Amino acid sequence: MSAAAASAQAIRKQFGATTALDGVDFDVMPSEIHALVGENGAGKSTLVRILAGVYRPDEGRVAINGKNCHFSSPHDAIAAGIVTIPQELRLVPALSIAENLALGDLPVRHLCGLLPVVDRARMRADARSQLARFDFSADPDQPIGHLGFAEQQIIAIAKALRRHCRVLILDEPTAALENREIARLFAVLARLKDEGTAIIYVSHRLEEIVALADRCTVLRDGRVAALARRGEFNAADLVNAMTGHAAQELHLTPTAPGPVLIEDAEPRVDAIRLRAGEVIGLAGLLGSGAERVLARLFGTARAASVVRVTDKDLRLKSPIAAIDAGIGMVPGARRLGLVMNLSVRDNILLASLGHLRRAGWLDYRTGDRLVTELMDLLDIRPRRPHLKASALSGGNQQKVVLAKWLARRAKVLLLNEPTQGIDVAAKAQIHALLRDFATRGGGVLLNSSDLSELARLCDAVLALRQGRVAARIDRSDGLSEERVHAAIVT
Repeated sequence: MSAAAASAQAIRKQFGATTALDGVDFDVMPSEIHALVGENGAGKSTLVRILAGVYRPDEGRVAINGKNCHFSSPHDAIAAGIVTIPQELRLVPALSIAENLALGDLPVRHLCGLLPVVDRARMRADARSQLARFDFSADPDQPIGHLGFAEQQIIAIAKALRRHCRVLILDEPTAALENREIARLFAVLARLKDEGTAIIYVSHRLEEIVALADRCTVLRDGRVAALARRGEFNAADLVNAMTGHAAQELHLTPTAPGPVLIEDAEPRVDAIRLRAGEVIGLAGLLGSGAERVLARLFGTARAASVVRVTDKDLRLKSPIAAIDAGIGMVPGARRLGLVMNLSVRDNILLASLGHLRRAGWLDYRTGDRLVTELMDLLDIRPRRPHLKASALSGGNQQKVVLAKWLARRAKVLLLNEPTQGIDVAAKAQIHALLRDFATRGGGVLLNSSDLSELARLCDAVLALRQGRVAARIDRSDGLSEERVHAAIVT
């Protein structure tokens, strides 16, 4: 057999008193898709960062094609052929496709044989050649910021291959994609696999893992809990290995809605009304207007709108006005909901500082107690409130954003893809928390590309098309994933 394209053997990594990895073995072969799954905090991110040269293992070794390697930086890993494409793509929106692809290795020509300048003609030709491998035709001079997320992802993969990538690590690559875009990505991965590229695929979408992966490694509490080949596992097996128990279904208890918490005060084609005790979903294809609805209700739209909040008409000109009115927002991009250089504790308390003032001084004891309670409630790992938010896994960062609004005691929660990149157990936990929030008199407006999530969680779903509400499907009328899908594409 040929040597593994990349392997990690007996890896151990500790952060203070927390053991992130404890004797983990992992490898990926050429022309293989090896999935890596586990709950948030199980050690996936740490293992990936060791392979990518971000962290050094305390014990164990990393090998490329059977040869031991010691990475002192991500640059060393890239030079060895390992490229990571994170969930939040590292592209420069203002630069063109060609410039992004060539960034760090610009082609140069010499004027009069002396003065070096960027060879833009060659840069454009190289870009067309690279994108042709993916049947993707686009103007190389088009700014990256004008492309959709799926197209940007293809640019990121093309950039990785330009660096002679032999091992491609993908972190939650389908989290922000629609079904047709997912199919396109899978076709690209199949082509890369046929060409001999080794692919490490990190995802919480277990159905994708079952369909795509040649092998799957499950981490739990920093150890390998299971390793299986294609055909030897299903989604239920993965849940069991990740959590140590079978998946728990969310059981909804219908409750009568209370008074209106928030509604548009002016006639609109995308008007919203949310009552106490309700969880209302927003569904739509990319560009349908669901995100604009959330922006309008949180005061981040270009034009301020008049919104009636608990019988008071307010012009929401800014997020401050929305927060003062009891509205909290969980954005799709976690970096927009967190201050990464601040601690978990400070992020959780950030929106509640005014409530913690006592005679002009902050009540640190009450704040610390609140943080401890919320970290336990949401199972934020590790339980280190003074750790920087940037050091947490993506799923735990999302929990911190949610904890911030629970600490603030917001009455209305606006959520944009709240369980994106979160494992199955944490997703079930957040669903239960949202239902409990509604049961206690709050209201939840939820935008999600996961239609099964909307069908399981919501009392009703609003289907949006081209900026207008095209249909409302209530649970009492037979709310299902199939009906929601038909409503948004018809």
